[in-house]
Amino acid sequence: MKPGNETRISAFLLLGLSAEPELQPFLFGLFLSMYLVTVLGNLLIILATISDSHLHTPMYFFLSNLSFVDICFASTTVPKMLVNIQTQSRVISYAGCITQMCFFLLFAGLDSFLLAVMAYDRFVAICHPLCYTIIMNPQFYRLLVLASWILSVLNSLLQSLMVLPLPFYTDTAIPHFFCELNQVVHLACSDTFLNDIMIYCTTVLLGGGSLTGILYSYSKILSSIRAISSAQGKYKAFSTWASHLSVVSLFYGTSLGVYLSSAATHNSPSSATASVMYTVITPMLNPFIYSLRNKDLKGALKRFFRGKQ
Repeated sequence: MKPGNETRISAFLLLGLSAEPELQPFLFGLFLSMYLVTVLGNLLIILATISDSHLHTPMYFFLSNLSFVDICFASTTVPKMLVNIQTQSRVISYAGCITQMCFFLLFAGLDSFLLAVMAYDRFVAICHPLCYTIIMNPQFYRLLVLASWILSVLNSLLQSLMVLPLPFYTDTAIPHFFCELNQVVHLACSDTFLNDIMIYCTTVLLGGGSLTGILYSYSKILSSIRAISSAQGKYKAFSTWASHLSVVSLFYGTSLGVYLSSAATHNSPSSATASVMYTVITPMLNPFIYSLRNKDLKGALKRFFRGKQ
């Protein structure tokens, strides 16, 4: 342990993506634009699915929940970063940091679980179409979303509460644009073995479990698509699954890459830059991916705007 003033600190410093003064206006404009697109795009999906009775199905119920979570996910990190850039301050209070970390873990977990639930929904729709309405009944698909919320809340609270007893040196700087769990834990001036174990166990059990369920569903979907004789049937089945595949690839490809490499690069700026992909860009792209490839959703959006005129 290096010498220093070990006490209950009142604030952290968020170093952000860059310390270059000339880059700050560009970063502010870029992230403000992405945040507004994220909120507007996902809000339109929520409004379209609520207002159009044709979209009152399990798939669009899950999609509207994912859109809500994506808005909250981006809102957990981006507004604070924009405020810090605008005020030229990097300070975040200790309570604010723990709160941000708690909500970040909550919505990141929900994103992971909802993607797994949506993969299961596509598996049932493509592999067992005749039983779809029986299996994915309203009670069951609402229970799946409720279970996702419960697991995410429990994980978020557990991880955040385990950070509270950790002591930190005063003027501790976090080499990130938000209070990311790994970064905060490894800045503590005490043994973090239990925290490390908990982080990796929950990542493997929750994140790995969700990914395993997604991959299993995908393998069954691919087998069913290959068994379809007509080219038109294959295209229709693949088109209902391709959007979800794109979102899953973006989210898991970047988030797992960051977490798996974090053990070797706790203070690397590249980790913060890579985190932008799944915390900001993926929530922004989700509405475009789903709406551009989905005729029903595009039709619902057109009817929604015509109804507002």
